[in-house]
Amino acid sequence: MRRRIRALVAALAALPLALAVAPSAHAADPTTLTSGFYVDPNSSARKWVAANPGDGRTPAIDTYLANTPTARWFGSWSGTIGTATGAYVGAADASDKLPVLVAYNIHLRDSCGGHSGGGASSPSAYATWIAQFAGGVANRPAVVLLEPDSLADYGCLNQTQIRERQGMISGAVAEFNRQAPNTWVYLDAGNPGWISAATMAQRLHEAGLRQAHGFSLNISNYYTTAQNTAYGNAVNGELAARYGYTKPFVVDTSRNGNGSNGEWCNAAGRRIGTRTQLGGGAEMLLWVKAPGESDGNCGVGTGSTAGQFLPEVAYKMIYGY
Repeated sequence: MRRRIRALVAALAALPLALAVAPSAHAADPTTLTSGFYVDPNSSARKWVAANPGDGRTPAIDTYLANTPTARWFGSWSGTIGTATGAYVGAADASDKLPVLVAYNIHLRDSCGGHSGGGASSPSAYATWIAQFAGGVANRPAVVLLEPDSLADYGCLNQTQIRERQGMISGAVAEFNRQAPNTWVYLDAGNPGWISAATMAQRLHEAGLRQAHGFSLNISNYYTTAQNTAYGNAVNGELAARYGYTKPFVVDTSRNGNGSNGEWCNAAGRRIGTRTQLGGGAEMLLWVKAPGESDGNCGVGTGSTAGQFLPEVAYKMIYGY
């Protein structure tokens, strides 16, 4: 594997001081072990483009979506999870690119929202699954976004279930620290319109943030990068005041080009945002939720299932209408 040292001085200089000096769980920086982000060759947009060469929407979807580095989501649909993650990061490593993976299989997943319900059958089943996930990644460079919505989605959980969830998240962080030393793990912190910064800081800390690399914001939502940066800095202010540390954060910009209209589920009139990159007001701006993939049977995706690629929605999102 080629190892190219990437110059991050300019990007770090643009960050708030608290973020620039945030502690890391690992000495290794996966961005310095790779030359850019990995483009998933089997993304939903790429598959649709390949299957529909004569469609009038194909050129735009190919240009704007299919060739932008976007996270690959892993869950129960992924088969033998260690094999799946190993194959994905192995392909990225072979091309000297940095893959972004989403672990999305926590027990009682989306139990309050409902559109993406499911997950592991028990906390112990999740522990086994995430250990195999981390083992598949092994020592190859990667970014892992850990269980979107899991720390914001407490509204319908009882205290026992909340403690179990905290244990699953902290246990996952420990597995990556043990088995995947070149992976940066980010605990998900919801979005600016969901949970107060003070409450989220507490939840992140109780779920083991100190041992993770950082936290993620806006996954599958629409808030602007500026709004997320302000919220991330507010969370860090609470972390510093209460617990004596801060952490870097990343922002999902895949669908935030027009900002939020207050709806979270297949909102109309949204637009793609800044493409995946280092810096930009956060440690990274990432496309996490693939534009055009449905949030569930709702909004402009009525009649669809979560994760289904909707070409008309994708096409309209490119142009913001």
